[in-house]
Amino acid sequence: MAAYATVQELTTALGYAPDNAQQLLDRATRDIDRLLLCAVYDVADADVVAALKTATLEQVAYQLAQGNTDGIRHGMQPGVPSGQSAGGVDLSRGQSVGGSTTGLPLIGEQAFAALQAAKISFQGPIPT
Repeated sequence: MAAYATVQELTTALGYAPDNAQQLLDRATRDIDRLLLCAVYDVADADVVAALKTATLEQVAYQLAQGNTDGIRHGMQPGVPSGQSAGGVDLSRGQSVGGSTTGLPLIGEQAFAALQAAKISFQGPIPT
């Protein structure tokens, strides 16, 4: 599946092009698709297409603002090595890079707002 936005659109939105721009767009598109899994909407409607593009761009910006430069949510804490051993087998992982993002919402508020404005979020208002 193609991303809902292009690298050029992302570059315009951010003011720069991340080295992994296409990867970020692909992952943000999957995040948006995950949110809309059971939603019903017309993929040929220009307003829907625009909302999907805006939401994808906002999702990338949200991920980057979290310091999540690869677009993958992770639970590792910075600088904390971990390991397990069972009998004579020792499994370990090196120190992680970046902080935990698993406690943060999957979808950024601006991305959600774009979908909600186009009436394709299928969810009610967000309580404040």
